[in-house]
Amino acid sequence: MQSLAGRVAGWLIDAVYPAQCASCGEPVNDDGGLCAACWRETHFVTGHACDLCGAPLVGEGDGQTDCCDDCLTIARPWDHGRTALLYKGNGRRLVLSLKHADRPDIAIPAARWIARAAAPVLTDEMIIVPVPAHWRRLLKRRYNQAAELARAMGRSSGLKVETRALVRVKGGDTQEGKSFDQRFAYLEGAIRPHPKFGSALSSRDVLLVDDVMTSGATLAAATEAARLAGAKQVCIATLARVVRDA
Repeated sequence: MQSLAGRVAGWLIDAVYPAQCASCGEPVNDDGGLCAACWRETHFVTGHACDLCGAPLVGEGDGQTDCCDDCLTIARPWDHGRTALLYKGNGRRLVLSLKHADRPDIAIPAARWIARAAAPVLTDEMIIVPVPAHWRRLLKRRYNQAAELARAMGRSSGLKVETRALVRVKGGDTQEGKSFDQRFAYLEGAIRPHPKFGSALSSRDVLLVDDVMTSGATLAAATEAARLAGAKQVCIATLARVVRDA
């Protein structure tokens, strides 16, 4: 039980720094939550969803493994996948703020949303691994948003996090404007097991975490690297999923 001194300190912090909406900064009841207006503009994925990427599916599930059109036509090297949000409306704004606007604090509530979406695929001994960023990208942004999400998920779930298991060896050029085939070709071999820390994944279940999935090329490269490191089962979880016509 928290001590009286701890509770008083918490009250003082809340008084000086009241809880704010993670998106717009308006006051909210719960720290790191969303205000009512931002919540309405955030498209959370619930119910029937693709088992490989988490994209929402029409109708009700019947207990069978169902996949979206993309995952039926594009080979996915991972075992299962989930996403918390659609990459549209406020979901898009949250991802862009986390990635480009120096808002790593968004990772705290975002990690809770991802963990809730990924709950069906989590195992007790799973290791959370962020999709790595190239060193040039880290110099520009100063942090890897996927690593921030992974660390926050580890703190809330109690699962082990290994941020150094994978390394990106090919430059982090933007993939915007590239076709699916171009994205996959560019990222082939771009991620590898770290020569020193990659062994942490040997014979373990791995959850790869990233901010957004578009084609799945980056997650596929990370999955192949985790397999090379000896991972037993590889699942993916993202904050947002780009869905056509969503």
